[in-house]
Amino acid sequence: MTPVDSPAGIRFENIEKRYGGLYALRRVSLEIAAGECVVLAGRNGSGKTTLLRIAAGLVRPSSGSVTFLDSGKGPMQGAPKVGFVGHATMVYDELTAEENLVLFARLLGIAEPADRAGILLAEVGLDDRRSSLVRTFSRGMRQRMAIARALLNQPEVLLLDEPATGLDPQGVSWLAETLRRMRDAGHTIVMSLHGKSEISSLATRAVRLEAGSVMADTRTGGSLSSILTFVGA
Repeated sequence: MTPVDSPAGIRFENIEKRYGGLYALRRVSLEIAAGECVVLAGRNGSGKTTLLRIAAGLVRPSSGSVTFLDSGKGPMQGAPKVGFVGHATMVYDELTAEENLVLFARLLGIAEPADRAGILLAEVGLDDRRSSLVRTFSRGMRQRMAIARALLNQPEVLLLDEPATGLDPQGVSWLAETLRRMRDAGHTIVMSLHGKSEISSLATRAVRLEAGSVMADTRTGGSLSSILTFVGA
């Protein structure tokens, strides 16, 4: 994994998200430095998914702002490349694995999309199923496709919502190794997880959300182990 050319951090300032009278996020202020690997911990409904979707530009906050930062912590000139894996795999069932990745690569303006698709299919262990329709894939195979899609543009910022969903132990180990190499190359990684795991051991920082608010952060004194153990309890 080659080092990132333009490391990117994220600043959330007083983020609120309301759905009618329901608050998904309540004045969340959080700064993630370029190159950090951050775990967002919290029970279902704590606001993790909403915060990730706002960072990915898929949801607009009701108030507050999101700013991408350069390595000097000033606003970036232009947007960084962002990869996102959510609960939905966001791939097309009636296309083959290869057709899916080539399509998304073209939409992203990636040079030689077929070559990039082939590299990623090999990396995620789906090269032998490149010509199979995605509708024939297991949940774990679909999750590998979702991760491959998110990695197509070699993102400076990778946002992952429960990325190990559906993966078998071999798949989890593959994902952990992939994220380790990305972290070590300077990519910024923010991911939601439940409790301790092979993947959580990669974290350089953990933040716990409760009812849409930040309740603990290793940067301000909490320990990674206590945050993850509390959530997994």
